[in-house]
Amino acid sequence: MIHYLWHPVSLKMLQRIKKWHILHKDEHPFEYQLLDWVLILWVMACVGWLPAFVLEAEWLLPLCLLGMTLPNVYIGCRVAAHNQHRLRCDWLNQLE
Repeated sequence: MIHYLWHPVSLKMLQRIKKWHILHKDEHPFEYQLLDWVLILWVMACVGWLPAFVLEAEWLLPLCLLGMTLPNVYIGCRVAAHNQHRLRCDWLNQLE
């Protein structure tokens, strides 16, 4: 099994996961909102690193880097929790 903390998650995977969450929004409302926040912060980081660099706000660059890795960290943590039987993750089949 691929460890998603270190392997990039493609946009197609993110799209499939997001579609699954939209279809199951009523059954998993917290998980739906959490993924929305992960994706919002990811987009903010991807867009924000260039203005932070140009405006010489070096303190923002580590936050942007962290935000750019957020989808991988989120999915990796969910996969790990599912494999350790601490959390059920019904959308794992969307990663393939």
